[in-house]
Amino acid sequence: MLTTTAHLVLKEPELMLRKLVSAFAEHATIVGSAPSCCLETRAGSVVLTAAADALAIRIDAASQHALFALRSALAERVLTLSQDDLPSLLWAGAGAAAREIPSFKAVSVARARNITPSMRRVTLVCDDISHFERDGMHVSVLIPPSGRTPVWPRLGEDGRVIWPAGEDELVRRTYSIRRIDREACELDVDVVLHGDSPGAAWARNACAGDPIGLIGPSGGELPAADWYLLAGDETALPAIARIAEELPPQARATILLEMPDLQECQSLSARANLDVHWLLRNGAPAGSTALLETAIRSLDWPRCDDPYVLVGCEKRAAREIRAFLRRDRGMARDRHLVVAYWQRFAGDHL
Repeated sequence: MLTTTAHLVLKEPELMLRKLVSAFAEHATIVGSAPSCCLETRAGSVVLTAAADALAIRIDAASQHALFALRSALAERVLTLSQDDLPSLLWAGAGAAAREIPSFKAVSVARARNITPSMRRVTLVCDDISHFERDGMHVSVLIPPSGRTPVWPRLGEDGRVIWPAGEDELVRRTYSIRRIDREACELDVDVVLHGDSPGAAWARNACAGDPIGLIGPSGGELPAADWYLLAGDETALPAIARIAEELPPQARATILLEMPDLQECQSLSARANLDVHWLLRNGAPAGSTALLETAIRSLDWPRCDDPYVLVGCEKRAAREIRAFLRRDRGMARDRHLVVAYWQRFAGDHL
């Protein structure tokens, strides 16, 4: 286990603690309450302890990747919430002196092709493919400006990521690793060609040799369960398809996928017992229907002791589905994960 700590001198440390708990409540299990509590996440744990004039922070994680993810997220949130009470945030312990992002890798495009009319597969080549075989399947894709030598991000003393700006500013998008080819040192990301969004523009124009940066993977491993519900729209299809492939033979899963039309449906390979349902919008714009939410609400849920639900979709739908799972189904926070992959009218799919 790796540990890093920080000691923040603040005017109102308990108020900062409460703000941090509120900010991370959606993504962590909160144990205890002010003046001391623990935020338990898939990546590790964060212990916050408020004293009269300071907030003590302790982060424990199993890997450098997970430690970086927790520390950088916490540092960003602390400095965002501080407003006029800006603390000096200096870390001690594991990775405190590092200025390189431990989960960063510079890669390049090998090739790109459409696998459906609206889904394009970009294959990336990397000299250390084993880096992407642990800690999850989601990566932050960093796209440098065309024609410029890439300037990649680094870590500041306060644990935050320092991003290049101005002419060197990077386009950042999050995608799921659809496939890893260990022998060829390649990985695939599938991108929805959503209008003229920056991510779609990159996928359309990606050429062999183009430099790309990746941060990740993240997301952790899928928990064990005696039945899975995997649901989402086309943006979640790459993740769900890979999860289905990797489920063990004895696993059972119901899969609900909302797609634009039949042309966008893909065959799913699996050793597990799958019950797959395609929900077709047939011309309705993405994010404009309640197809996915209605299908989840009307599902004939099997009798089982330990189900797990994973959903990826538009932000409004994610909010409604999450509320249904918690309020109506009574599911514990650690037995479901509902992720907003994108927001209608607010830009690109993630």
